[in-house]
Amino acid sequence: MMLIGQVRPGMPAIDPTTAIYELPVNADVSYQDVVESLKSISEGLNFVNPANFPIGEHMKLRGQDPQGIKEVHSFCNLSMGTEIILDHPEFLVFAPCRIAIYEKLDEHNKLKLYIAMDRPTYDLKSIKHPTERARKSAQQLETKLLEIMDRARKGDF
Repeated sequence: MMLIGQVRPGMPAIDPTTAIYELPVNADVSYQDVVESLKSISEGLNFVNPANFPIGEHMKLRGQDPQGIKEVHSFCNLSMGTEIILDHPEFLVFAPCRIAIYEKLDEHNKLKLYIAMDRPTYDLKSIKHPTERARKSAQQLETKLLEIMDRARKGDF
């Protein structure tokens, strides 16, 4: 049985059939609030942010309209991910963990800000016979990333 991350109260349930977990950002929280929250919260939980990729800006440089914000932030916490990497080095293809911030049209055809991640427990399905240690580590990592996302969408620090 595959373990999955645990959501906080008020968050939608995880769909175990997809790698993507998406949350709408609260209406009173700006893009800059989300970015600053991600930085503050992740640092407080011992995550590093080794890279960010402003995909929307690169699209603009190529003459394409990104239709709102489009970017990816990477996060790493070796104390949580080491067991997975030691037991299954091939899992490195999924590292570091990624959280995307983007805008897309909502049900009213207006751009809305979202935050989403690639779930580590889902990615672990790509490993044949993952160890129990790796499964528990992926669950712990996913749970912390879900916390980071939930707090960032609210503009918490």
